[in-house]
Amino acid sequence: MRSQDSSRRLISRRVWAIAAVALLMLTGTVTLAQMVPSLSGNDNPMESKEAKPVPKWVVDDMRKMRNYPDQPPIIPHSIEGYQLTVNANRCLSCHRRELTEGSGAPMISVTHFMTREGQMLADVSPRRYFCTACHVPQADAKPLVPNTFKDMSELGFKPAGSEQ
Repeated sequence: MRSQDSSRRLISRRVWAIAAVALLMLTGTVTLAQMVPSLSGNDNPMESKEAKPVPKWVVDDMRKMRNYPDQPPIIPHSIEGYQLTVNANRCLSCHRRELTEGSGAPMISVTHFMTREGQMLADVSPRRYFCTACHVPQADAKPLVPNTFKDMSELGFKPAGSEQ
């Protein structure tokens, strides 16, 4: 009998200990959450402010140097009013392989005709159909974050075969 009483007391103490730890964790979490600074800045997020002017799009139709390897090419022309839906893709009216000779536009990459498994398709892969998921028009705007990328030539490396 006495052993049953002591085991009940032991279980009761464990339950109280678990409850106390849970309460401490909860209050600690609430305290930490109150100490985290707001990500929206010091301004009142509900305050009305005058919007900055929308930057002008670069529409010179000149191919731009890429900022880093494997960067998708930017769109060097206006795409305002372009229809890009499940049923229509205006980009393909110039960039489709069969139409590039007449339009003078660069052909879309062969990688856009591949499935995830690497199988080649006759038409653009559904996962590459929405061009603006990767390709964006260029705006004449100051970068939000400075670009610190350095090309290999800036680091002192020479292209293969350049030594004589």
